[in-house]
Order: sequence, then structure tokens, then C-alpha cells
Amino acid sequence: MTTWWWVRHGPTHAKGLIGATDLPADLSDTAALGRLARFLPADAKVVSSDLSRSVATADAIQSGRARLHHLRELREINFGDWETKSAADVARSHPEISRQYWENPGDIAPPGGESWNQTARRVDRIVDRLNAEIGGGDIVAVAHFGVILTQLQRAAGLSAKAALAFRIDNLSVTRLEFLDPGWRVQGVNHCP
Repeated sequence: MTTWWWVRHGPTHAKGLIGATDLPADLSDTAALGRLARFLPADAKVVSSDLSRSVATADAIQSGRARLHHLRELREINFGDWETKSAADVARSHPEISRQYWENPGDIAPPGGESWNQTARRVDRIVDRLNAEIGGGDIVAVAHFGVILTQLQRAAGLSAKAALAFRIDNLSVTRLEFLDPGWRVQGVNHCP
């Protein structure tokens, strides 16, 4: 069994859609970071997205755990032309596409960006690879809202729209267990 402890990176305080844009995390809440580090299994391997907000969060909670390479495959959904824009701005500039993107997530992609399904396939591949390579134990994966939801969707057998209804707070933990060949959800959005 492999247990994935998905951690959402620290807050960026950005107001727009931030996917592939590399913004730093605010890691000033050292008490929350300390609680999180103590909550996570001490013998886990730590992996993160290669975006700085995830890397810095992983560094802050590593606490002597083994570290794997940062992975581009764990990046947030690429919002393309919508990056850094507010939802209202996107709705004005691309009314039909944006409506479809949020109401029926799946194959619709922002101009120059990635669809939900493309993101899910990208993340599924790297998770499957790590499950095979590591072969059991605990993995702390510091990543992003959308990335975590794609794995919750997979583990719980949800639609993309149902997965998007879940809340994933910054510095929260979503725990998923891989029991070859299936998945089990053990907790969502736990804030230690």
C-alpha cells in the first residue's frame, strides 16, 4: 500500500487564476507549518511540483524526510491566456468557453492552456510511475488545488464537476491510499 499525503502549497494571495504562473508562497505562518510537519509521517518521502510555491512549502515541512526531485508533472492546471486574470475578466473575454470550462469540466481548455482531462492524465501518469517505483510506504506530495482534485476524482470515482465542489485549503492535507489496483479516500482538506 502507498499512502499519498497531498499537501496544498502555502497561499500566494493572488486574486486571479494562477496555474502555471510561478508565484511564491507566503510561508509566514510558522505555527501552521510546524503543525503540518508534525502531522505528516516522519518516514515519508517528500515530492513537490517544480513551481516555487510548492518547492518552498515542501522545504518548510520536510523536517528530515527523504526528498525526491521536484516534478513538472505535478504543476497546476495551465490556464493559458487566462493566467492571472480574474474569473470576471475571463467571463467577459471568453464567455462561452469559460462557462463550458467551469460547468462541464473535461475536454474544454482555455486558449493556450490545458483542459481538466489533460491535467488529470498528466498527474495520473506520474502518480502511477511513483507508485511503481516506490512500491509502498508514505509519500508527501506538495502540489496545487487542481492537481489534488484530479487525484481525489480518481480515487473516489467522481466526475470532474463533483471533484471541483471540494474545498482544498492552503496547507491542508488530503490523504489517499493506493491499494493495487484501487484507491481509497482517507481524508480531504484536513488542516492540522
